[in-house]
Amino acid sequence: MTDFVVPGIRLCESDDRHVAGPGTYLQHGYIYSSLLGQLNLVHLKNNVVSVEVVGAGQVTVVPSPGDIVTVKIANVNPRAAKVQIVCVKDAVLSEPFKGSIRKEDVRATEKDKVEMYKSFRPGDIVLARVISVGDAISGYLLTTAENELGAVIAKSESGSSMIPVSWTEMQCPQTYTKEFRKVAKVIPEHLAINPV
Repeated sequence: MTDFVVPGIRLCESDDRHVAGPGTYLQHGYIYSSLLGQLNLVHLKNNVVSVEVVGAGQVTVVPSPGDIVTVKIANVNPRAAKVQIVCVKDAVLSEPFKGSIRKEDVRATEKDKVEMYKSFRPGDIVLARVISVGDAISGYLLTTAENELGAVIAKSESGSSMIPVSWTEMQCPQTYTKEFRKVAKVIPEHLAINPV
């Protein structure tokens, strides 16, 4: 069976007979399409069917819970940071999605001591993980409560790209002024150990 589907359309219930395959995602017990393309049902062992979507033309990606996303901070208030999701995993989006990082989702520890303006500033580029879809107003709910998540690119008040100096600070290379951020622990690819 093949049908033409669009991103976000509910395909079927996720149960012991239907599993989400490539081009789909799971949410609230249902399998949804994450691509524009052809629906394929692939029969596996034990009467299990893999529900898959093969993309047609330009790839359209929809963030799903658990995905690592790259976001740009739009504005910051004491309770949350409003963001634009610009990449999902390695895919650059043609149109950004809305999202937000709540105060309680910035760090894994000492959540009550988090100050949003000391974590992010408008214009920062941040790595985050999708928690849930959220609603139409706030968009996707995101978290940076892991060492590898947080600010990766930030401009100082003088306009220079800052360098991380600790988990909570970045420094301007021209003025040597330090600014607070929730800094991501980014490991260069050549240093990362790939599991065998």
